[in-house]
Amino acid sequence: MTTALALAARLLRNNGHGTLAVLEAGTGHPLASRTSFACDADGALIILISGLAAHTPALRADPRCSLLAGEPGAGDPLAHPRITLIGRARCLARDSRDGEQARASFLAVHRKAALYADFPDFDFWRIEPERASLNGGFGRAWLLSRADLLRAFAHP
Repeated sequence: MTTALALAARLLRNNGHGTLAVLEAGTGHPLASRTSFACDADGALIILISGLAAHTPALRADPRCSLLAGEPGAGDPLAHPRITLIGRARCLARDSRDGEQARASFLAVHRKAALYADFPDFDFWRIEPERASLNGGFGRAWLLSRADLLRAFAHP
């Protein structure tokens, strides 16, 4: 399990982009889009999204979501490690301690986002992890609990 936890932490810490999946507001249909993210100290994901994006009303209506991150490479994409973090998103108030920490964590990874991070229609969201599905490549798969994820991020 130690190998799985190290891989999970690496995939989330070292990938700045992933696929965010939400339930579309009004229809409940799955909606996936690419997003930038940063990982905070306990494995939660910080995303910055515009109110104009389709996933914003979806998250406001239903905070359940998942985010897929991985290390695509040459050859068969299914042979490369990937993780799907499952959780609930929470919009952070800009002037709150959580909002300020999220901004700092996100901009440390995505410096160019400073150009638009403070636009009034953008908000930082924190995806609180509940569990994850980790695939390390063919024949290597694990289901990780919230406790597993917390252990994975306890050691840098």
